[in-house]
Amino acid sequence: MATLRIGIDARAAAEVPAGSGRVVRELLRALGERNDPHRYVCYARQPWEAGLDERFQWRLIGLPDPWWHARTAWAAQRECDVFLAANSFLTVLLLRLPAVPIVYDLVTFDRALRAKRRSLIVERLTLGRAVKRSAGIIAISRATEEALVARFPQAAGRVTVAPLGVSPAIAPDGSVDEPEGFVLAVGTLEPRKNLPRLVAAYARLPEDLQRRHRLVVAGKLGWETGPTVDALRSLGDRCRILGYVSDAALAELYQLCAVFCFPSLGEGFGLPVLEAMSRGAAVLTSANTSLPEVGGDAVEYVDALDVASIAGGLERLLRSPERRAELGARGRERAQAFSWTRTAELTLGALEQAARGG
Repeated sequence: MATLRIGIDARAAAEVPAGSGRVVRELLRALGERNDPHRYVCYARQPWEAGLDERFQWRLIGLPDPWWHARTAWAAQRECDVFLAANSFLTVLLLRLPAVPIVYDLVTFDRALRAKRRSLIVERLTLGRAVKRSAGIIAISRATEEALVARFPQAAGRVTVAPLGVSPAIAPDGSVDEPEGFVLAVGTLEPRKNLPRLVAAYARLPEDLQRRHRLVVAGKLGWETGPTVDALRSLGDRCRILGYVSDAALAELYQLCAVFCFPSLGEGFGLPVLEAMSRGAAVLTSANTSLPEVGGDAVEYVDALDVASIAGGLERLLRSPERRAELGARGRERAQAFSWTRTAELTLGALEQAARGG
């Protein structure tokens, strides 16, 4: 195929530490490792310094939303053949060239998951119209594709499922001082991560298990954090709240924990589960949305709405080093099937198809 000029909304690479930020950074890195002739124009407010080659150019637009989208659409219209909307659906609505949005999840359409208010309003207003206007759509899991098509049937047959991978940055560096054998939870502190139920489940564990395996929580503060923080603090010295940690520290936490517990109420993909599996952690997670897609038969599943189910699964794993070792080995093997190289290949394929007109 002829060389394309591909525009990318790359703001999240420098602005968002986890979530969409990790996706954009790893996608850029993986695209940079390919031997394609395409040129990439990365639109952002600040560059991400990652040693990308001359095929990648940064266009810095120092405007707040929504003006950033209007100015970016105006520039991309003149500079690009196709556009990857990696962090917002609004740009898709302002473009006349082919655009492909990434849909991470449909959390904002499920009131029970209590999404961030701004995301709830903006995504509800823009996603449906973006589906109609887009030249193709990327979903990060089959579950996200199914949820998207169920809500917007016109998306059927136009979605490329591009599962995520494990970052090479998730490698330990010896910087963590936590002793082995704790229960680990990772993720932004927000309602759908379901940490109050995890705390209630942990509190039901027999005293000997709580003494040997304290709860360690890593992740930045999100929104509606009051109930979550109150629950964590109720455990006193049995719980350590780390806040946001580096990739190297996160890798080491995965490697040192006895059990990685991720009882989320809903995920578009569940990247922490994959990362934990890749480091050989025994994973306990929810049997909902995309999480079984990621975990397969390499994790233990629980009912995220049932404290007794979470507590029971946690106690079973903490009582059985053999089961933890079995899940750790299975997890390492399964994680090898996911890669950012494949994510980039599928994403680029969707962009090339969009540029050809479908």
